[in-house]
Formats: sequence, C-alpha cells, structure tokens
Amino acid sequence: MAGKRQTDERAWFEKEVEASQFQDARLRKRFGVVLERLWSGMGQTIPFACQDWASTKAAYRFLSNERVSEQDILSGHFQASADRFKATQGPMLVLQDTTTFSYQRERPELIGYTGKTSIWRGKHGLLKPLTQCGILMHSSLVVTAEGLPLGLAAVKFWTRSRFKGTTALKRHVNPTRVPIEEKESYRWLENMRQSTALLDDPVRCIHVSDRESDIYELFCSAHELCTYFLVRTCVDRLAGDGHHTIADEMDQVKVKGLRRVELRDAKGNPMIVTLELRYQQMTVLPPIGKQNRYPALPLTVIHAHERNAPPGRPYIEWKLMTNLSVRSRAEAIEKLD
Repeated sequence: MAGKRQTDERAWFEKEVEASQFQDARLRKRFGVVLERLWSGMGQTIPFACQDWASTKAAYRFLSNERVSEQDILSGHFQASADRFKATQGPMLVLQDTTTFSYQRERPELIGYTGKTSIWRGKHGLLKPLTQCGILMHSSLVVTAEGLPLGLAAVKFWTRSRFKGTTALKRHVNPTRVPIEEKESYRWLENMRQSTALLDDPVRCIHVSDRESDIYELFCSAHELCTYFLVRTCVDRLAGDGHHTIADEMDQVKVKGLRRVELRDAKGNPMIVTLELRYQQMTVLPPIGKQNRYPALPLTVIHAHERNAPPGRPYIEWKLMTNLSVRSRAEAIEKLD
C-alpha cells in the first residue's frame, strides 16, 4: 500500500508541474527539484527541506530570480486545475478570498505593508498600535458542489509601499469617484476574468465571495462574461425605479420558507437556529455616480433572518445577491447553504 501511495503521489506531482511555463528550460527543471524537496519536507523551512547548503543556495537563487514570477510557478497547477475541471460535470464553485502573510521586521518598508492592528502591552493591558508587514494573496479556489477542491484558478499577490487607514483616505478622496482599475478591489474582477478564461466554461462557474466583493463592477463583469456569482452584500443599493432601495423592497416581501442551520456560538458551542427566508428578483441600479457607465441589472436578493433570537447575542442575518435563478424555497436554500 505504501508503494502504491508513493506511485500515486509521484504521478500527481508530475501532473502538477508538466505544464509549467518558464522563460528558460533550466528554470523549469530547477523548479521541479525545488518543489520536490519542499514536498518531501512539507512545513519545514527551506534549509531543512533542502538538507544541504548547495541545494539551499540553489533554491534561494531560483526564488530570487527576476525571470521567475508567481504566475510561472503556478502555471502548471492552473492547467492541472483546468484539466480536473473539464473531467467533471455540473456546476462548480469558484471561491474568492484574500489571505495575509505577516512577518516580523524592524523595517516594514523593505517587504511592504498589509495593515494596522493593536496588541496588548505590559501588565496594565494597554493597547499598542502595530503596523503589519508582509504579502497579500487573493486566490480563486475551484470546488465541486459537494465540496471537493480541484485547485486554484487565479491568484494575485501584492503588497503596499505605505499604509493609510480607510478613514484617513476618505477625508481626501471620494472612493466612489476613483476608477475601479485604480483600487485594490479590482482584484475581484481580475480573478473572475482569469479563472473564467482558464476554465473556459463560464456557465458552469459560480463565483462565491464575502461582503468585501459587494462591488457593482463585479456584477457587471459577470454579466459580460456570461458567468454566475453569489455574494454576501453590505450595500443597500437603489432598486426598481430608483426611488427606493433593496431593503425597502425586501421589507414588503413575505416569508417564503424556513431553514434550520447548525452553527457555533462565540465560545464554540454548537447551536441550531431557525432562519426565515425571503427572496425576490428585482432591478438593481448602479451607484448614482456610475449610472452613465454601467447598466441596471436584474438580480435576485435573498435575506435570511433569525427567528426568535435569544437575548444576550445579536440575531443572525445573512443578505445574499446572485444572478442565478431562485424561483422556489429549495433553490433559495441551495444558495444559502
């Protein structure tokens, strides 16, 4: 059994790297050696994984080579993800989210900024501001409807030369007037386009993301690409004839079903809550400052509100928006799940 597992792992490893594209064939060969050593020493530092100084130096030279990019390194994996996608049937979920890699450095400007936080200082428990440095990664993971991951379809890495809080920025710049291409949030659109092009079957893709992706340009991109999205929303947009909002329209919608879901409270204890479901297709309008550039879109809004929430904690409320068809309680529950 051990020999068969090693054979299967080797076959999987070779499949992941065979489609890698580098500017030089020697770089591809070196990549295979480095990846195999890191694979064998999963979770170890590069020196421990490489085991000797010559291999360690070779790995560092490869990773610092200006002719090697993250897209080169991941190109083989992207193609393998696309091949696994084509070997399956039915709709696929493309999950988008951002991960932060934080590092401790005395000079954060040498690696870049990711954000700001606070830490407890001393026995008096005072808060000390801390500027975090590191790298941000925005990725799109392809997953079957049953939850089986097939691999990444798009990745974007970046860092910041300086960090300013959102509140400070808003004092000087109206964010609604800044083109989406000049914002960090443009990554949501880039990943949707890159993953849709890679998988080459947009009607099978459902791009799922959290409230940070509640961007009207993202909805328009999905419409242009003929693909689907399902996002949690945080913006109460104008709807219908423009004289009311989504919340106003949803307040008039009757409860169309119930859904019991199992969650965990703040202490990790399991609990079962009952959610009231409302859903309605409506015309959603772009922001006022962008109505000359973007069309109104027919979208479906789903609201799930906890029934009889106990005292002592906030009630649960989920607000979703999608361009998928939702014509029944079962279809609304599918999107909620």
